[in-house]
Amino acid sequence: MSVLARPGRPAVWAALLTAISLTFVACAVPSSEPAMVSSVDETEPFSENNGGGGQLIARTLNRELDDPWGLAFLPDGTLLVTERKGSLQLLDPPGFDAREVRGLPDVVSAGQGGLMDVVVHPDFEQNQLIYLSYSIRMEGGLTTRVSRARLVGTSLEGLEDVFTAQPAYRERRHFGSRLLLDDGYLYVTVGDRGNRDLAQSLETHNGKVMRLTESGEVPPDNPFVDRPGARPEIWTYGHRNPQGIDRHPVSGEIWVAEHGPQGGDEVNALSPGTNYGWPLATYGEEYGGGKIGKGTHVEGTEQPLVYWVPSLATSGMAFYDGDLYPEWENSLLVSGLRLTRISRLALDGTGLGRETRLMADLKMRIRDVRVGPDGKVYVLANGSRLMRLDLQG
Repeated sequence: MSVLARPGRPAVWAALLTAISLTFVACAVPSSEPAMVSSVDETEPFSENNGGGGQLIARTLNRELDDPWGLAFLPDGTLLVTERKGSLQLLDPPGFDAREVRGLPDVVSAGQGGLMDVVVHPDFEQNQLIYLSYSIRMEGGLTTRVSRARLVGTSLEGLEDVFTAQPAYRERRHFGSRLLLDDGYLYVTVGDRGNRDLAQSLETHNGKVMRLTESGEVPPDNPFVDRPGARPEIWTYGHRNPQGIDRHPVSGEIWVAEHGPQGGDEVNALSPGTNYGWPLATYGEEYGGGKIGKGTHVEGTEQPLVYWVPSLATSGMAFYDGDLYPEWENSLLVSGLRLTRISRLALDGTGLGRETRLMADLKMRIRDVRVGPDGKVYVLANGSRLMRLDLQG
């Protein structure tokens, strides 16, 4: 794994960790060669459920979910979990038995698509609103849609469409699609849909992060509102397939985690109107080998905060700023599908420092990671499980 300090970031880099030739890279300006610094592996020991071997327990709360993709918490601690086939489940503590929610929109589960993310409105106790992202079929093929509705008991009411990515494609991959509600805005990630070059085109939504009002309107200060031919919803572009998003607890920046090709998974701090490079600039390569684009540094594109080689296969992402877990305060948690772990990256000011691998010895694919209202970390793992990270004793 390699890490890049973005120009101008006040990050003081400590040793970063990986299982395979982990390297730590600081970059002064886009045209400079990165400086390499040695690093040391570190894995925090975990035990599964009540086994021994570590201070932390990855406790299974429900093991009968069907390809869970996203999770969110209601104010009372009840969990909402999406299942990619098109089902939404309510899981009530302490037993975490599932109850299916009725009234969902029509979802097309095809390839990497299906019912994906779910977020709960910050004022849920007053308006009962939740948002869902999912894939649909329309003229031209498949695309990503976001809808919202009121959750009343175990039913959705007043369903309304908020955003539909344009255009649709016959390809069945790279739908995105994580959601974030922050400060009155809705952020929506959409992948390149397998049409990589269009991630550089402002005429499409694919390979972009969108910024909307909570009702789906275009904010007047979006960066491309006045550009002819550009989609006004676009906030940033040049993304491959972002599947993690959260707000930095100190700087207030919106950060995303995104899949690279073969290598080159990234975490990026978003700045409006910025080009994050794909497919012109990447630290990955073609599957089976072969150069993509023009290299790792291309004028006019932004460098990532961190990148992984080989691919972590990033998915969900969450900031942790609590004090429940020893030495975890001010960390970024990034879930990994291919390398079957959570990467915990220490926050160093507004940059990133040391990495520790969590749950790596359990060999589970981690789809999503979230911090609950109780301050504990919850994960979706192994295609069927809801798990919680508890302390021994």
